Amino acid sequence: MWLYILKRIVLGVAIIVIAVTLVFLMIHAAPGDPAAALLGPRATPEMIAQLHQQMGLGKPFIVQLATFFGGLLNGNLGYDVFSQRPVADIVFEQLPYTIELILVSILWAVVIAVPLGCYSAMRRNGVIDQVVGVVAVATIAIPSFVMAVYALLIFAVTLHWLPAIGAGEGLGEGLGHLILPAFAIGIGWVGYISRLVRASMLEILGENHVRMARSFGISEWRIVSRYALPLAILPTVTIIGVGIAWLLSSAVFIEVVFARPGIGALIVQAVNTRNYPIVMGVVLVTTFLTVVATTVSDLIAASLDPRTREKL
Repeated sequence: MWLYILKRIVLGVAIIVIAVTLVFLMIHAAPGDPAAALLGPRATPEMIAQLHQQMGLGKPFIVQLATFFGGLLNGNLGYDVFSQRPVADIVFEQLPYTIELILVSILWAVVIAVPLGCYSAMRRNGVIDQVVGVVAVATIAIPSFVMAVYALLIFAVTLHWLPAIGAGEGLGEGLGHLILPAFAIGIGWVGYISRLVRASMLEILGENHVRMARSFGISEWRIVSRYALPLAILPTVTIIGVGIAWLLSSAVFIEVVFARPGIGALIVQAVNTRNYPIVMGVVLVTTFLTVVATTVSDLIAASLDPRTREKL
């Protein structure tokens, strides 16, 4: 198990290095002068040259990349070109809003989807199974930003049941502002996870150890909860870990639609203003979160089923 953990850590570090390098390449391949774009049309050549020197844009690409990674080793993500504040401070101020949105979204989706998937497998081809299947496919097909717009129009604008924009202040108000964004992100996961649990559960329920448990007269619900679900949940654990990147990308649109603070709204603003240090800081943090999530999900799967350790 310790060897497996070490392999996962090494692989995670390699993914972070490759992702940051690719983003660095894409940023420098973008057309236009970032210093001129930041300063605006009234910038003088002297001002542009000074900002070039400040941002290190005049150095070779390899030197800029090495300088960036050297700063990372010292805990320095650079400085915002507008406010001159450390990028780490700006990113970590916005990060908790995005994390709480993602956690609430996936939590309510799992709580609803897993029982639905189990029940659909136990009542295969029944009326409820067919209804759940149709609703699941429909929710998977609708993009989260479309769901966000309609949820905003119906529940906030028309019915006035829930707040429309912002994150609120305090626990109670904050939870109220989380309902619509978390619903827009999580509804697609309800359908996806329920279908995944159903398919895994049907496969497990047909295995020999489940048939033997039935022959001893054990109730179906106990067989499902004790013998089938721990194995059927493994694909879901893995998918949730991999899906963190999808959740982060969904959070970008949702935070813009609901005018919420967060790293999604932060990176949109940074890209529009070509604030490269902020872009690099957000990409690094989101890549790190994705790697941590996938590593944790793989470790959970490996602890539940030791056979998965042999796949790496």
